[in-house]
Amino acid sequence: MPYASALSFALPLGIAIAAIGSGIGLGMIGQGAMQAIGRQPEAAAKIQLSMIIIAGLAEALTIYAFVTMFVLSGKIG
Repeated sequence: MPYASALSFALPLGIAIAAIGSGIGLGMIGQGAMQAIGRQPEAAAKIQLSMIIIAGLAEALTIYAFVTMFVLSGKIG
């Protein structure tokens, strides 16, 4: 299999895996934060701030994969 063909199959697959992993991670982050807020409503502001920061870090995986796809897509043709 030529290099360009392998790359054209692998790039969308890599984006899909990164997006699925990020989605699962974001769901688990939200679930944990909602459970923590349910147990300690007075700490909701601190928990929500931490949840947003961690969600941004989890979403960065998909953004890195997306940027890598654009960089490597120039090597296909």
